[in-house]
Amino acid sequence: MLILASGSPRRKELLKKVFKDYVVIVPDIDERALNLAAKDLAAEESKEKAYAISSRYPNDEVLACDTIVVLEGKVLGKPHNEEDAKRMLRAQSGKKQVVLSGYTYIGKGKEITRTVATNVYFNKLSDELIEDYVRNKKPLDKAGAYGIQDGYPLVNRIEGSYDNVMGLPTEDIASHVKR
Repeated sequence: MLILASGSPRRKELLKKVFKDYVVIVPDIDERALNLAAKDLAAEESKEKAYAISSRYPNDEVLACDTIVVLEGKVLGKPHNEEDAKRMLRAQSGKKQVVLSGYTYIGKGKEITRTVATNVYFNKLSDELIEDYVRNKKPLDKAGAYGIQDGYPLVNRIEGSYDNVMGLPTEDIASHVKR
């Protein structure tokens, strides 16, 4: 059995593009505990999640993922509250950021850990748009305080995987995790 080690509803939906049958088990780890360079953080957090579940279900396959946003060398995780979300969105306004998703697969006698990067170019955001977005979309559970799929004109364009920006690099997983 394949276990998705994530509580993200977006990952649960996206994984259906790659695998038909799986179950979701949310790992109990502190995602903010690691203090690593941005380029390593998402992959290491995905490993922690995968190991937490794999240790409990050693005969099953486990897929875990973590997504971070890097803006001007600084990691933007999930906002702590609405004011933090607004601060993050203002900081991203008109700028390029990088979305990094690290994933770890453990199963069938192998372990794969990879990081996928997507460049995201934000539109210039008005204070009114930011206020409206935070009030209506409640982005507190999203890295960088936004969801590209939310239908707001936050993003001008991307270079790379759209699914990666949503939180699961399905194309990379499909090509590297052979079942």
